[in-house]
Amino acid sequence: MLGLINGIVTVLAMVTFFGIAWWAWSTHRVEANRRAAMLPFALPEEYQNDKNTGEPHE
Repeated sequence: MLGLINGIVTVLAMVTFFGIAWWAWSTHRVEANRRAAMLPFALPEEYQNDKNTGEPHE
């Protein structure tokens, strides 16, 4: 009986994993994925304001 429960839980976990992977790589998420990929390169707003005015950031 325990083997059957382990098998069912394993199958449910695999279906959940593949469902999340399918959702994350689906075509309607392309723009959201592109924006998320650029987040590490985004400058804080206050730094952009200082850069435009030429004032030091401190």
